Amino acid sequence: MPKKIVIIGGGPAGYEAALSATKFEGDVTLIEEQGIGGSGVLKDVVPSKSFISGANIKTDLRRAEDMGLNHGLGHADLSLQALNNRVIALASEQSRDIREQLNHLGVEVITGRARFAANQSAHTTHSVEVMPHEGDAYIMEADMVLVATGASPRELDGAKPDDKRILTWQQVYDLMEMPEHLIVVGSGVTGAEFVSAFAELGVKVTMVASRDRILPHDDADAADVLETVLAGRGVSLEKHARVETVTNTGDGVIVRTTDGREIHGSHAIMSIGSIPNTEGLNLSSVKVNTSKSGHIQVDRVSRTNVPGIYAAGDCSDLYPLASVAAMQGRIAVYHALGEGVTPIRLKTVGNAVFTRPEIAAVGVTEQEILDGEVQADIVKLDLSTNPRAKMRSLKHGFVKLFARKGSGQLLGGVIVAPTASELILSLTVAVTNNLTVSDLAESMSVYPSLSGSITEAARRLVSKSDLD
Repeated sequence: MPKKIVIIGGGPAGYEAALSATKFEGDVTLIEEQGIGGSGVLKDVVPSKSFISGANIKTDLRRAEDMGLNHGLGHADLSLQALNNRVIALASEQSRDIREQLNHLGVEVITGRARFAANQSAHTTHSVEVMPHEGDAYIMEADMVLVATGASPRELDGAKPDDKRILTWQQVYDLMEMPEHLIVVGSGVTGAEFVSAFAELGVKVTMVASRDRILPHDDADAADVLETVLAGRGVSLEKHARVETVTNTGDGVIVRTTDGREIHGSHAIMSIGSIPNTEGLNLSSVKVNTSKSGHIQVDRVSRTNVPGIYAAGDCSDLYPLASVAAMQGRIAVYHALGEGVTPIRLKTVGNAVFTRPEIAAVGVTEQEILDGEVQADIVKLDLSTNPRAKMRSLKHGFVKLFARKGSGQLLGGVIVAPTASELILSLTVAVTNNLTVSDLAESMSVYPSLSGSITEAARRLVSKSDLD
């Protein structure tokens, strides 16, 4: 059983691992450079979702007009400065709460950086060089080391962020005035979320996608719904457009693509993926394997190829979600301490896109079924048939379920709805516990509720199976 645990990085993977270790009276030191919570709390997940929540107020006000309430509500102004100030305050508050919890449980928290020492003389422990912001560097010996350093926005050589008009998704919260015309480069999850949020705020938005649709890695039907909604909000979509350069002209930006297109706007957000924060960790000194992209290679209990060294979160090669990072961190500690663990099953991981409407999914995909990789029945039920959706004046969304042929075991599903990130939990529980669509169909949902579409879709799958 490890006596000394060192965690490099204080994001969701790092702080959750530290909290878990204290349950077993582990001697834990956590080193974090920018603040407890890391980018996940301070620059990424918490700020972006707080920003999106603020933007969604405009959606609710606009929908109030559909219900006959106070004409003009949807045109109410929202201060971007006030919204961003709230976002930053909430992130700082969350970081402070986590730090207080760590301190209360006896975790040693060091503000600074850490890396593996160049000289690794011991055979049973690992030497970590700690470089605090205040004071001299020193060496610490650890029985277990968890690397949880996260990732940073990827940059294009011809489109370097300047924190003024060319921004990464982490720099959005520095804006104090609404952009006149925002160009979002990248059509993945983060890009789609900011496109949706700024469109809801009434900003003219152009999205530049390198492929034929937004959210190329997500459910095609869900992406189609989102494209329809965004088009209705005035969003322009440039497809098959690979960006070569983005130039700050002083009073705007010009986005140039490899096929000669020029797109003019006031600001640009670069959302073209991320790179793992693994440079400078001196991983070669301990011979930890990494992929060509720099991600640390791990198994489903967060182990690297080196005994006693684990990795979790976006610096690893598993799945870049905060929920997965937190689970990886907990599993790493439990495994190192000799506790029983269940390896992560990626098919049980629920994920969400926080657009309006939200998109959430779990389990197998429809494409895998269509490709013949999985034998399953499919049922798709539009929310337009749901009474609660009608009451809320919801025009877009659906529930889609996938069940194994013969047994009816629920293999996955997709939900498109304003609260899809909450609704997906029932499907995640079902997939994790190998429940069948009959189990879902026989569960009583509240009437009227959006969750009623889940049980109704399950009933239709049961009927479909009976007919097969």
